[in-house]
Amino acid sequence: MNLILLGPPGAGKGTQAEGLAAKHDLVQLSTGAMLRAAVKAGTEVGLKADAVMKKGGLVSDDIVVRIIKDRIAEPDCENGFILDGFPRTLPQAAALEKMLRSAKRRLDAVIELKVDDKVLVERISGRFSCSKCSAGYHDTFKPTKVRGVCDTCGSKDFTRRADDKAETVQARLMAYYKETSPLIGYYFAKGRLETVDGMGSIEQVGADIEAAIENLAG
Repeated sequence: MNLILLGPPGAGKGTQAEGLAAKHDLVQLSTGAMLRAAVKAGTEVGLKADAVMKKGGLVSDDIVVRIIKDRIAEPDCENGFILDGFPRTLPQAAALEKMLRSAKRRLDAVIELKVDDKVLVERISGRFSCSKCSAGYHDTFKPTKVRGVCDTCGSKDFTRRADDKAETVQARLMAYYKETSPLIGYYFAKGRLETVDGMGSIEQVGADIEAAIENLAG
């Protein structure tokens, strides 16, 4: 089973991909991790990617697709994979489709996690973590039991990621709707898309994704 999860940043794609991968014996493929692995391994395409990145450039779609092709040919991907963070644009989707055909693979399902933008901004911008033990918290949904004190290690030093600021999250949402949301129509037209409400609990969203996959398979 080969899957793609679509949705704006903070929609929970990574969490759901991790659960699906464990349940169905799939491999979660992150483009960033695959790039780093290819560079470290010194493969032909990894060397090309490394040369581009060292010059401060963006790795081309062709290189990324080639890295994905090499990765899914490995034995652990025989049972299937979940793409995390790719494709992001229509040209990338078309290139991925062509590559999968050449590799005699196909996408079985594309699941869109639909979320409320206002709640999503609050969900992301409220996150913070302990600087000492990295325990995660949230201003609204998971505050510390004692204000300003880490539940796990008792530290009073906390940090917030720069890209979790409300303004940054809104900018990332705009980029998603401009560049990535057209993929929803693209995969709908191919009969591979199911939309799931991403605002429920992790367990509920996971159950809804399972039902959506079964619906597409049927």
